[in-house]
Amino acid sequence: MKIALRELQGTSRGYYGLLGALGMVVLAALAAVGFMEHQGHIVTGMNNRIVWGLPHVFAVFLVVAASGALNVASMASVFGKTEFKPLAPLSGLLALALLLGGLAVLLLDLGRPDRMIVAMTHFNFKSIFAWNIFLYTGFMALVLAYLWTQMEEGMGRYTPAAGMAAFLWRMALTTGTGSIFGFLVARQAYDSALLAPLFIALSLSYGLAVFVGVLMLSCSGSGRPLGDALLARFARLQAIFIAAGLYFVMVYHLTNLYFTKHQDFERFLLLEGGVYSLMFWLGQVLLGSLLPLGLLLHPRLRLQRRVLVVASALVIAGGLAQMYVTIIGGQAFPLVLFPGKKLSSSFADGVVASYVPSLPELLLGLGGVAIVGLIVLLALKFFGFLPERLDDVTLAKAA
Repeated sequence: MKIALRELQGTSRGYYGLLGALGMVVLAALAAVGFMEHQGHIVTGMNNRIVWGLPHVFAVFLVVAASGALNVASMASVFGKTEFKPLAPLSGLLALALLLGGLAVLLLDLGRPDRMIVAMTHFNFKSIFAWNIFLYTGFMALVLAYLWTQMEEGMGRYTPAAGMAAFLWRMALTTGTGSIFGFLVARQAYDSALLAPLFIALSLSYGLAVFVGVLMLSCSGSGRPLGDALLARFARLQAIFIAAGLYFVMVYHLTNLYFTKHQDFERFLLLEGGVYSLMFWLGQVLLGSLLPLGLLLHPRLRLQRRVLVVASALVIAGGLAQMYVTIIGGQAFPLVLFPGKKLSSSFADGVVASYVPSLPELLLGLGGVAIVGLIVLLALKFFGFLPERLDDVTLAKAA
């Protein structure tokens, strides 16, 4: 039995209200970009030491989640889990939308977006950023081809090969994103090959959290049945992904504590970092990992749909906290220019950098999220990405 894909009607007040709200956020983000471009980045919280601010937190989170969102499709075509096959088109759509939203924020946060033309025509292959241009464009091309094989009649025989190619490329994509930081040997906060597998592990939980939220909202808004057994599978998977991400976080910090040159940074981040220590323990570890893990493993609570929604929301919030600590906290810790020496100068050498995000930065980051929402809403309305039925009986027959 083949489960039919159907477009959303998209005629309700709720649909148009959500579409309008997302459009307003995008317009506000564009206004914020214009303001920052006209006034200069002096109006932001960034400075010559914190050069990647809050927009980069949103952008990197969206790019990492894009890789993880494709995992549902990969489980069907690569790992043979046929119960997820009807959800593969939605998985591919979300992967594309999240990547485009993240790249839009990155492009608009450059200060000179027109300089992107130079980056796309002149390549320095000693730079991980040059590698990522190929990883991003290649990922989009492969996911589009993957979607074509899934949705075009007669192309199904090519789906396993396209799925394997997209799966391997998304691993490379997330490795490249983690390596942006791992290859920065000048900063103690980064300078670790463990950041690549850490980002891969985190992408699984981030992407699944976004996927589950979009799926449940879409099915609820369109009145389409969604089976409890399918959601229970997602809950078990999310618990595994959260545990894997938390494990790699622990290994990363234990490895840093083992090396003497990184111990000062670990003391800063884990104990003395103020807002960064608070966001790490409260946001990333407690709210983003331990609490959702406890909810999803609880024998009674895990059976409730709203618990899966709450757990997904907590994972997303914890992911943003993780990116904030990694990106901004890593820059705030002072560079060690001369190991073993203490520095003092009018440039605040050896002093933790201060950073307070500004409203334009927040609007730009939220604009990237709104772009993702607009792409998904319009694609669901005009193309058949969403299955007509996902109740347990229909899924059992389809499998």
